Amino acid sequence: MKAKIIIGLVLIFVILQILPREKNQNREPSEADIFKVEETSLELRSLIKGACYDCHSFQTEYPWYSNLAPFSWWIDNHIDHARKHLNFSEWATYDAEKKSHKAEEAMEEIEEGEMPMESYQLAHSSARLSAKEKAKILEWFKGLHKKYQSNSKATVR
Repeated sequence: MKAKIIIGLVLIFVILQILPREKNQNREPSEADIFKVEETSLELRSLIKGACYDCHSFQTEYPWYSNLAPFSWWIDNHIDHARKHLNFSEWATYDAEKKSHKAEEAMEEIEEGEMPMESYQLAHSSARLSAKEKAKILEWFKGLHKKYQSNSKATVR
């Protein structure tokens, strides 16, 4: 009986691998990418890419297990959800008010320990940020928030 259950589970797993899926497509960085339009140090750029870009841009580096269902579905769902909230690859397409709001949201998520997600940090050492590294990222987002908050108020007048 146990052997039949194990064989059944293995068959289900194999069938799941055959099912077609729409994988999130990567794209080359465009002129709308945040690092094309915002000044950053190489260190800060590296921190943000290591902790945020896999989910919040079109430059996702997929781990080997992202090709295995059901992990693939979970990962793709995370990426879709993340890109809807903030997509660094489309930063330049946001108006000043949206940029200010997105920078403020990023600050809140980092301060509250919500980002980078713990599940992501488990599999990606580059996402395990020290307090000092988080402070650098927060300071940068704070600057973006102020910059675009001022710009959005100026355009409203």
